[in-house]
Amino acid sequence: MSTEIANRDEHQAVATQQLPAPAPSAGTTALVQWAQEANLAYDMATKLAATSFVPQSLRGKPGDIAAAILAGSELGLKPMATLKSIDIIQGTPALRAHAMRAVIQNQGHAIELVESRDDYCKMRGRRKDSEAWQEVEWDIPRARLLGLLNKDQWKKQPKAMLVARATGELCRLIASDALHGMAYVSEEIDGYVHGEVAPAKAPLSVAALTAPAPAPAVPEAAQPVAEAEYSVARADEPEDGVWDHDAANGSTDWPETVTPGGAE
Repeated sequence: MSTEIANRDEHQAVATQQLPAPAPSAGTTALVQWAQEANLAYDMATKLAATSFVPQSLRGKPGDIAAAILAGSELGLKPMATLKSIDIIQGTPALRAHAMRAVIQNQGHAIELVESRDDYCKMRGRRKDSEAWQEVEWDIPRARLLGLLNKDQWKKQPKAMLVARATGELCRLIASDALHGMAYVSEEIDGYVHGEVAPAKAPLSVAALTAPAPAPAVPEAAQPVAEAEYSVARADEPEDGVWDHDAANGSTDWPETVTPGGAE
């Protein structure tokens, strides 16, 4: 009986060894390749995270930088171009307006700025396989209806903000498939035209440059004693503050001085 069981187990083992390994599917191969790219992107992001080439919204965040690099790769952007083209806003990746136009044009679609003023913008675009042009218009009354005009950048740069809004709407209209899920420009999400903003510094003046350095603070332990305590400590000193040398010389409180070689 034991011999039959052994033979059966042996035949099963041979049959198992002869089964060919399943070939990896296309999805599995793509996933493995993507994982390798993700590791490389994270290594790159770790080295770049503290540099000035990374925008402020991504600086010091290697995970977000790696995600941006991977997303940019799907859009056809190289890593360094991606860092100047994609922002992570409240956890959502978004293309800047100029980058979205570049992605659309790089795929052969046409996009044109027809008219641009401080109160009006008109753009048009068409797919590369179409003859029909699509037009988009943005103006101040439309922005007012959406409550945008109270934002700082709409007050400072209405012309640029109208172009950004028109860009996002037009690109979604003619080539949403080219955007890979990043259908909104950064300016639509956070409401400002991007740029590295340096912290404001006070202007230098002659008075500021020539002013003496402030005196160092006196440690608390070194502060003078209170007036009452100080008066008690100086009770034996004359009121005029002059040291009485005669009283000092005649004081019996001072220890006697021993003369070298003399009697003790």
